[in-house]
Amino acid sequence: MEEPHRMRLLAPLALLAPWLISGPARAQDAWPAHPIHMVVPYPPGGSSDILGRLVADRLVKALGGNASIIVDNKPGATTQIGTEFVAKAAPDGYTLLFGAASSFTLLPNIRKLGYSADSFDFIGGVAEYLAVIAVRESLPVKNLAQFVEHAKKNPGKLSFGSAGEASAGHVYGATLALDTGISVLHVPFRGSMDAVNALVAGEIDFIIDGAVTPMAKAGRVVPLATIYRQRHPELPNVPTLAETGCSVTIPAGSGWGLLAPKGTPKDVLARLSAALRTALQHKGIEEVFVRANAFASWQAPDEFRTSLAANQKMYSQLLPVIGVGGQ
Repeated sequence: MEEPHRMRLLAPLALLAPWLISGPARAQDAWPAHPIHMVVPYPPGGSSDILGRLVADRLVKALGGNASIIVDNKPGATTQIGTEFVAKAAPDGYTLLFGAASSFTLLPNIRKLGYSADSFDFIGGVAEYLAVIAVRESLPVKNLAQFVEHAKKNPGKLSFGSAGEASAGHVYGATLALDTGISVLHVPFRGSMDAVNALVAGEIDFIIDGAVTPMAKAGRVVPLATIYRQRHPELPNVPTLAETGCSVTIPAGSGWGLLAPKGTPKDVLARLSAALRTALQHKGIEEVFVRANAFASWQAPDEFRTSLAANQKMYSQLLPVIGVGGQ
């Protein structure tokens, strides 16, 4: 082949070379190029599911462009199944975890897990949990003091439900029993709504869970106290635990955050973190969160990670005392 003809053939390829080299970079810059999957490790209908969908909706708006998020419920083993799924997912920014704090504070102290906090990159803390102590409508009590008195007169006869072994509701119930000197039976369910339905049906006697709020408002169950530093805005007549005068040490650290598999591109993490913070500052977000039994509470990634580590240590000391779990 003559040299001039060879050069004419190579010239178009030379023009294409920069495009071919920059192809992957451009694809990364285009994130998100397809829907993001946000895993909620709880069944549909409970506080975590409702909150996860609210966060997904606000996050899409904050990300802008063609961003879209699909919420995937992967319940089981008190969040372990869904959390491990995300820990093993590709770190490409397309699989996120709407994680429960208990997955990193409670569970590591009671069983062997296929993940740890080091399996994730942290995007930010989202919210704090707002729980309610409620009893079945037919139980002959109207306040927490009467409940404790009734339980003491009927040792071992009352039962409480929770979203599963070592869930926040389980720990709350066990702590309440320890500090008040009552003996009660724990009944674990697959999720909060299953436990709430059992309470309404009279199959269990009480529950400590934010998901019971709608039934409390409807008069289907009797709310006794709110587990938070202030009253539940949707149950303004229900006292906080402190206001009842009942001395119960409720552990801190319940809440939610957004995480991604370890190794997710830093620019994607930064964009997600900034969008999440913007979403949580949206006007009216507090009112929306309260409906999911939570208070919006932004925590920067490092702050969120540090708080989880501190609470994991706290639970390592508390759980053996209240008899929850055990590896």
